[in-house]
Amino acid sequence: MKDYYVDYLYNMPTIILSTIINASPELVFDLSRSVDLHQVSTAHTNEKVVAGRLTGLIELGESVTWRAKHFGFYQKLTSMITEFDQPNFFTDEMVSGAFESFKHIHKFEAVDNGTLMTDIFLYVSPLGIFGKVADYLFLKRYMKNLLGHRNIIIKQHAEAICS
Repeated sequence: MKDYYVDYLYNMPTIILSTIINASPELVFDLSRSVDLHQVSTAHTNEKVVAGRLTGLIELGESVTWRAKHFGFYQKLTSMITEFDQPNFFTDEMVSGAFESFKHIHKFEAVDNGTLMTDIFLYVSPLGIFGKVADYLFLKRYMKNLLGHRNIIIKQHAEAICS
């Protein structure tokens, strides 16, 4: 994986989340790229896949388009898997959607009794200075909570499979 994301830390909003999961990196990697489990983890936003990879495990070069309700409005977002090194990491990047851009790096590292799963989410909001204000007021916190909830669901499923 390229370590270029460090360059972005000071130029765009960045969310870094780390989660310890009592399961193998291979299992956590696969659950993290499951279109079906993603829909479970985002059910509270009515998120549904509407194009691209419709079910199963997304692969390098594949895209998926989601339709979800955020901030009271339905939005569509298409992302594509642009980097992939199973079971160590993969990256998905926005192709189209509400953000100006985003890159989501998913890393998986074997640790005692499990996996350290790290999400690095870099994004640029639309609308220039208004987007920067939205980041500060609510958007970064909203995205951190959304990703955190997703990670809890991945952890619960992985650990249930391993128990």
